[in-house]
Amino acid sequence: MLRELSVVEQRYQAVLAVVEDRLSVTEAAAKVGVSRQTLHNWLRRYAEQGLDGLADRSHRPVSCPHQMAAEVEVRLVELRQLHPAWGPDRLLYRLGRDGVEPLPSRAAVGRALARLGLVAPGRRRRSRDRVYRRWERGRPMELWQFDVMGGVLLNDGRELKAVTGVDDHSRFCVAAGLVERASTRPVCAVFAAALGRHGIPTQVLTDNGKVFTGRYNSRPVEVLFDRICRENGIEHILTAPRSPTTTGKIERFHGTLRRECLAGRTFASIAQAQAVIDAWVHEYNTDRPHQSIGRCTPAERFATRATDPGPALDLTALADRRTGTDWITRRVASNGVVCVAWQQVSVGKHRYGELVDVHVTDRILEFWSGNDLLRTVVRESRGEIRKKRAAKPAST
Repeated sequence: MLRELSVVEQRYQAVLAVVEDRLSVTEAAAKVGVSRQTLHNWLRRYAEQGLDGLADRSHRPVSCPHQMAAEVEVRLVELRQLHPAWGPDRLLYRLGRDGVEPLPSRAAVGRALARLGLVAPGRRRRSRDRVYRRWERGRPMELWQFDVMGGVLLNDGRELKAVTGVDDHSRFCVAAGLVERASTRPVCAVFAAALGRHGIPTQVLTDNGKVFTGRYNSRPVEVLFDRICRENGIEHILTAPRSPTTTGKIERFHGTLRRECLAGRTFASIAQAQAVIDAWVHEYNTDRPHQSIGRCTPAERFATRATDPGPALDLTALADRRTGTDWITRRVASNGVVCVAWQQVSVGKHRYGELVDVHVTDRILEFWSGNDLLRTVVRESRGEIRKKRAAKPAST
């Protein structure tokens, strides 16, 4: 009857082949299919401990020189609990900035997080077999990416919009302004404020939203955003239709802003929300290392821009008094007439094609060109306008 030998019995027979049968270590090792070094180890353990020495042993190393120190692991756990969304890169950067010694490797931080059950939910490792092409401009201020993001919630249920912009080369956030409605005036006011703070970029990249461009309207027009770009010598570039990856950097910024600042939060007022976002943007620009730019901060890369901001901007036409919903923009027709709320008002044929700002109230209409007040007329009701048109004699 055949019986399967245990591992200890097989090792014991190999040892006996050398000790009693007088075979050489090389011959006995080849007979049982192991290396000479392994058989030498069995012989040594048998001589020291007898048959018990041939039992299986743990393969755990006696020491691990690169093992993370206990105090470093404690600090890592503290940082992770304070900032659950931080990944190994950010945690390692903060450990180094705090003067932790010896500093572990990124892989060691990742293994420690996995061992302690502190891996962020929903994070997946990027597939290594995919090929990614990164496109970016060579210097700061060559290109800004601008967009509008929703999802900023108030306690009363209202949703605010964030007008955001990042520099393509440095990922520096140049604008993050909250507006109640993403209409022309509020969006352009945030854009103009960014130009005033940081200077004039060579190009601006946006999607094809109507607040950014009127090139694809049924009757193409120049909207205020295009007008600001034209008057300041900025080339306005548009993405291809249904191609959000073209503005991938600003979309990635939105994801970071939502995850690290807005997730699970509501605000009492627009002022409070703006203050929280401003504080986060300051940390993002000056303190948060960015992996795609060599783990330096956006402010460090943006600081290499030219110190001359260019000519001073005249942004008075975008003063806060014109950012409300009672301001609209109209283009003057070829006969010099502007139509507002079914009421036709002439501002002069010499202004053909010009964009004018109209302040609409319950009683009057004010027509402005820049800082110049063109006309003020009494606002008429729709019924009054119909009566006037009906009273006009028919043309022959």
